[in-house]
Amino acid sequence: MTITAETTTEEKILNAARSIFTKKGFLATTVRDIATEANTNVASVNYYFRSKENLFAFIMDETIKKLFDKVEPVLNDETTTAIQKIETCVGYYIDQLLENPDFPFFMINEVLAGQTNLPMVEKFKTLTNSVFAKQLYAMQADGVIKFHPVNLMWNITGMIVFPFLSRPKQLEAGYFNGAEFEAMMRERKKLIPIWIGQILKGE
Repeated sequence: MTITAETTTEEKILNAARSIFTKKGFLATTVRDIATEANTNVASVNYYFRSKENLFAFIMDETIKKLFDKVEPVLNDETTTAIQKIETCVGYYIDQLLENPDFPFFMINEVLAGQTNLPMVEKFKTLTNSVFAKQLYAMQADGVIKFHPVNLMWNITGMIVFPFLSRPKQLEAGYFNGAEFEAMMRERKKLIPIWIGQILKGE
């Protein structure tokens, strides 16, 4: 694809919007904020995206699609075990968040601001009906796990997301640098499935 001036302006607006939405949240962000960050004008933002709402929806759909499109087939694979699904999905999510480390803040800001119709929420509903979820409920019914399966999903999510939420303060305090954080998260890709496997075995 040939990169044109128009494409470049559009990408600048998208990058600026991702940054500002992450820092300020949807409600506190103005089109002028985005235009200033993109080093363009309000008319350009409106030309490409018509409104702040359309720009927000575009970014959310883009990010959620990237996060979920690859894992949904994994979670609905009839031929793999629950722990195999966890291993694959944990690795993918950590890779995606390493590319977009501010995304957890973005989501939390919107939830706290009362945005309940987020694509992430709708996607989570579909995952609770996945083959993976059914495998966990079957394990609960068989007495293999003695807790509600959603607790396991929350644990996995927390293990992945919490390091990214604490990352800015940890970096600021000098506990590690960016390269060290990335190395630890890549190590965590191997550790989380081990920890969850131990929980599923009752160890």
